[in-house]
Amino acid sequence: MTFIGGHVGQEDPIGQAVEIGADCAQLFLGDPQGWKAPTFPHPDGAAGLKAAAEEAGVRIYVHAPYLVNVASTNNRIRIPSRKILDQQIKAATEVGAAGLIVHGGAVTKDDDPDVGYDNWRKAFERIQPTLPVLIENTAGGEKSMARSLEGIAKLWDTLADFEVGFCFDTCHAWAAGIEFPEAAARVKAITGRIDLVHANDSQGDFDSGRDRHANFGKGTIGVDNLIECIQLAEAPAVMCETAFPGIAADIALLKSRIS
Repeated sequence: MTFIGGHVGQEDPIGQAVEIGADCAQLFLGDPQGWKAPTFPHPDGAAGLKAAAEEAGVRIYVHAPYLVNVASTNNRIRIPSRKILDQQIKAATEVGAAGLIVHGGAVTKDDDPDVGYDNWRKAFERIQPTLPVLIENTAGGEKSMARSLEGIAKLWDTLADFEVGFCFDTCHAWAAGIEFPEAAARVKAITGRIDLVHANDSQGDFDSGRDRHANFGKGTIGVDNLIECIQLAEAPAVMCETAFPGIAADIALLKSRIS
């Protein structure tokens, strides 16, 4: 079975997941743009959220805050990034999440990219993950760690001694200039597996570097191109990060075409 769902808000995440016909749901645990410790969007805390998800038959994934960048050469970014990543891992484990998604990060234009990859290695040496950590490919940035196929390969070589998973974002891959529909298959040949697909059309053109999601058929990738790419990923779960209310139709389309 492939779990198919979408990114939901924190007001009533499980209720919203059921409303849009999702088998799985992705959410933030707290402010996606802040450094504060995780919070649990349920009156009974982590245990209540976990129980609600189990009762509804919804698999949870947690997305780490966007600010997390463990590759950074800036101590004021890298050190708090490691701390919050560790906090998010523990919080996601408490709610019974199937994985924690985190962006690959980047170094600045004047930095040696090798330092960024080595900083990822150091992060995993200091953190003991209690659930799968899924590194996500990114759309832009000349010195992003997980934008190009070459960068992803370098990151995977660096982290070969650790248990690391991969989250493949279709919009990001398209914006990064990785040819479709074979993009997912080419990434999978590097990482060995894709644990989660972020299924998004793209407002930006191919190789534009623009991280702007669109509902299926409203962007530049094209529905058939998008579906074929997702099928090639052979991932156990597919997550739409598209806009409401169209996300329900995107999920329904995926369910009709992804076995």
